[in-house]
Amino acid sequence: MNVQDKILPDARPDTNCGAKPILALDLGTTTGWAIRGLDGLITSGTASFRPGRYDGGGMRYLRFTNWLTELDRLSGPIAAIWFEEVRRHAGTDASHVYGGLMATLTAWAELRGVPYQGVPVGTIKRHATGKGNADKAAMVAAVRARGFSPADDNEADAIALLLWVIETNGGVA
Repeated sequence: MNVQDKILPDARPDTNCGAKPILALDLGTTTGWAIRGLDGLITSGTASFRPGRYDGGGMRYLRFTNWLTELDRLSGPIAAIWFEEVRRHAGTDASHVYGGLMATLTAWAELRGVPYQGVPVGTIKRHATGKGNADKAAMVAAVRARGFSPADDNEADAIALLLWVIETNGGVA
């Protein structure tokens, strides 16, 4: 489902009843998230999907599904989801985790008719810092300069992505 065609008119602030919730995710074992709620305020944080000692291979993805459902219930319903689209990973494990979380996210969204779209890492970094290859510290500093207090680079990336979505209307000029 194409976010730009399907959701942007609904995702924009409505002068009468506020904005519909939109979610930005930095997928990983520690997933950064930022959501613009019904009131237009941005809330953010991180969620850990590290498997427990006795967990089966799919438990992190079940917990991720349950977390998305609870976030949708508490904030929602979520009108659109943007996620950081990673094309290269430092290691095989990180790549597998990212792919599993992305598959889980897209299946969850498809089941509910929620539009979603990936945004290249360089696009987010360029918008936040002016450099498409900014390091983690620069991203955290850029988000802090905008008045946020991210706990780590995962949360900073999610906030930066949400700000990109809001300020560029999801990339539509």
